[in-house]
Amino acid sequence: MSDKVTVAAVGLDHRHIFGMLGSMLEVGCTCKAWWTEGDNNVIPGFEKRFPGLAREADVEKLINDPDIDLALIATIPDERADLAIRFMEAGKDVMVDKPGCTDLDQLQRLRDCAARTGRIWSVDFSERFEVPAVAKAAELVAEGAIGRVVQTLGLGPHRLNRDTRPDWFWDPKRYGGILVDIASHQIDQFLFFTGSDDAEIVSSSIGNFATPGDPDFEDFGEILIRSGSGTGYIRVDWYTPDALPNWGDGRLFIAGTEGEIELRKYVDLAGREGTDHVFLVNGERYEYINGKDMPRTYFTNLKNDVINRTETAMTQAHAFKVMELAIRAQNAATRIGGLAGR
Repeated sequence: MSDKVTVAAVGLDHRHIFGMLGSMLEVGCTCKAWWTEGDNNVIPGFEKRFPGLAREADVEKLINDPDIDLALIATIPDERADLAIRFMEAGKDVMVDKPGCTDLDQLQRLRDCAARTGRIWSVDFSERFEVPAVAKAAELVAEGAIGRVVQTLGLGPHRLNRDTRPDWFWDPKRYGGILVDIASHQIDQFLFFTGSDDAEIVSSSIGNFATPGDPDFEDFGEILIRSGSGTGYIRVDWYTPDALPNWGDGRLFIAGTEGEIELRKYVDLAGREGTDHVFLVNGERYEYINGKDMPRTYFTNLKNDVINRTETAMTQAHAFKVMELAIRAQNAATRIGGLAGR
């Protein structure tokens, strides 16, 4: 295989496709075409950001196109697994938007397909891979700045943006439930920073506290997770208030035996301007670090993995384990409080 990687954008049902495609283009890939089913409100912005890209009318042509090496999939979540399998069986690697799948049956079929075909199935956990501050935190942890990591606390609030949401957004069967859809990010970060290959879901909860018109929707979720290396707490929700200048005040706290790191990824509330704020305290340092210039290595590494058949961006086992734990947390979740208690 040459050192050139050609991609296709498949399914414009979520705006995460912007970061997926844009990042792969930045590292030297080319995009041959894109496909999506029907029309939606993502298409105008996509065509503005990526002018001149050809739209393919039939996804089968992309599946069978020998020039395409990597499919970037951001269809409706419950459709991603089947589409990924079709591309992998056609000899192509896959990067899929999170959640990579929505139930354990899909996950098993993906595992079987990857093993059978030898293709790459990678999930773009954008709250790690697209956030330079997380790369800075990883560098500090690797340097031993906080000793051994023993706990992570991940917060993932999101803005609802009700008027822009498609019908599938409100159906847990389509998006997988809030713990599958959002908390997979925080599970990924817990495993990564604690160096864990596996973990157990100690407890999980979901609730609907603020969307009475959509009683099946889940606008709150939490997980307590534990491995042999540490523990983690995760809280995700759809409560970001309109006054906040972005979609959510996402934070990550990493506790170590010799210090602590806090990431304010997207905004420093009533503080410094911009993104990627890192706070470090240990026995010798008590400081703020601007992490915005740290390189985001996932996309370069994935390109090289496609070329060299390696696992430097993320191991296949890690991708599968994150989704397994998210689905198990969702399946075991207790529905708490909320509308039923009013």
